[in-house]
Amino acid sequence: MPALVLLGAQWGDEGKGKATDLLGGSVDYVVRYQGGNNAGHTVVVGDQKYALHLLPSGILSPGCTPVIGNGVVVDPAVLLSELSGLNARGIDTSKLLISGNAHLITPYHTTLDKVSERFLGKRKIGTTGRGIGPAYADKINRVGIRVQDIFDESILRQKVEAALDFKNQVLAKLYNRRAITVEQVVEELLGYADQLRGFVADTTLILNDAIDDGKVVLFEGGQGTLLDVDHGTYPFVTSSNPTAGGACTGTGVGPTKINRVIGILKAYTTRVGAGPFPTELFDEDGDKLRTIGGERGVTTGRDRRCGWFDAVIARYATRVNGLTDFFLTKLDVLTGWERIPVCVAYEIDGKRVDELPYSQTDFHHAKPIYETLPGWSEDITQAKSFDQLPKNAQKYVQALEEMSGAPISAIGVGPGRDETIQINSFL
Repeated sequence: MPALVLLGAQWGDEGKGKATDLLGGSVDYVVRYQGGNNAGHTVVVGDQKYALHLLPSGILSPGCTPVIGNGVVVDPAVLLSELSGLNARGIDTSKLLISGNAHLITPYHTTLDKVSERFLGKRKIGTTGRGIGPAYADKINRVGIRVQDIFDESILRQKVEAALDFKNQVLAKLYNRRAITVEQVVEELLGYADQLRGFVADTTLILNDAIDDGKVVLFEGGQGTLLDVDHGTYPFVTSSNPTAGGACTGTGVGPTKINRVIGILKAYTTRVGAGPFPTELFDEDGDKLRTIGGERGVTTGRDRRCGWFDAVIARYATRVNGLTDFFLTKLDVLTGWERIPVCVAYEIDGKRVDELPYSQTDFHHAKPIYETLPGWSEDITQAKSFDQLPKNAQKYVQALEEMSGAPISAIGVGPGRDETIQINSFL
């Protein structure tokens, strides 16, 4: 049985939650492997809508075990609030597992994130201000606090003292902020211990054993390929690796155990936050995509920047992730356009470029080269098979598949769980 990675192939917000939820009934474990509560999934089940930020989407599938891997940074207050909200709606969250090696977001991480972003002014990155970057920075600087530390007060206190020795100097002398006391942080983090203890486990061992026993494990990435700290549009990126390689480091499962890598593509392109976006639209078409697509960030609440489909980005995602399949979402949003432009290449300094530019400077100056495809006006939300789509919608999907370099194995034709056309099985 397979182990699969499911990730965003653009700048995030592609509809990974729906794709994960669609597979959730067929898999045994769904694992978040990076990011924190800066990610967001909206999952529609019947007439119920669920907004998930930190929890794996598989938590909505009764037979599935949701896992937060070691590569995730966890804000315990957000986690417990999210669990409480689902419990109040009758969702059983008792099967959740959390890696003891996952790092915690502390009060000083969120404080530093917000003040440093304001300090950058016009050079700001567009972070969510939730402490994600500072928590990852502490992890790399080896002064981070891990989930397991809250069960040993002595270790916790030592680590908090070490972290605050420097951070309080920065807060007071650079940002003119009040110092944070060690006692304040230790007391808050210790207060989560009893509530989290039953969820914490050696998830690396559990996941490897599950795969060896023939269980199906789905690794769920947050954000998207172009937000990867190594392979994205740096510096306008997140602080972790949403690409497929992050699934291995973020869970402790080796790459030879992964069978499929599925990229989620929106039928157009969106982006939240600052940074280059070659196909971004500033006209009525952009407003129309935003309105019909409901393009507002689940986590940030910010309007998403909207543009036409970018095949250059899709090809890049195929390459750096080793994608075996695509899941195309929100095809229904494009219903009603007479003609639909698709970016097939860029123009940079008067030259055509067919692959993502290597340098930040070139990408900043990239202008889209479009091919225009015929649109359709028929409602597609009731389509249950590919041949039930209008001919022009079929041609659009086939063109995107050819340009992107991997087969499109599923198509989202509406927001509901059942509004999906499955072309090829992922399992």
